[in-house]
Amino acid sequence: MARILVVEDDPDIAELVALYLQKAGHATERAASGSDGLARVRAEPPDLVILDLMLPGLSGLVVCEAMRADPAVAAIPIIMLTARAEESDKIAGLELGADDYVTKPFSPKELVARTAALLRRVERAKTPPRQQRFGPIEIDADRHLVTDEGREVKLTAKEYLLLEYLLQHQGRVLSRDLLLTDVWGYQYTGGTRTVDVHVSRLREKIPWLAGALQTVKQFGYKLVDA
Repeated sequence: MARILVVEDDPDIAELVALYLQKAGHATERAASGSDGLARVRAEPPDLVILDLMLPGLSGLVVCEAMRADPAVAAIPIIMLTARAEESDKIAGLELGADDYVTKPFSPKELVARTAALLRRVERAKTPPRQQRFGPIEIDADRHLVTDEGREVKLTAKEYLLLEYLLQHQGRVLSRDLLLTDVWGYQYTGGTRTVDVHVSRLREKIPWLAGALQTVKQFGYKLVDA
């Protein structure tokens, strides 16, 4: 059972989401504004946050950005839930650190499935191999810690899982579709641009990957010894 915070200002939608999550065995809490949601996250960090984009006070994007900038809660997975379906909005959310993006109207069952898939991926990141090393990068799965030449690197849950997958399959050419299937864990509908956004963030946070994580034109990526 996971503890999930639903940050949504529409009480009917918040109740619907909470009901389906509770039926799936999760404990839920609710916040109706961005400021309240951020305060709850910092006071008692949940296992996952479902975050509406358009909120009174602080927007979902501001809350997401604030969470990713706070080392104490930076690794908490975030699913953005919003009526804004434009690609630019999705990319903005992903670039700020959201792990998934669901647009309204949505299927509550699909949202629960995506939540479960994301929680499973986070849990698997804690299982063997306990430590991995590649070049200056080291992953300590016991502490969910990534370092680059000894410097701690703060990654989102999905960035961590993507990096771990790349390290486990170093030297192989990995298609974007394969990465979506194996890292995201379900038939992801957001498009392969999602992979590109996460790869770009990994390269920014770990500069060594700029040379080691190669783009295979019109196909995917390959991690090589730079």
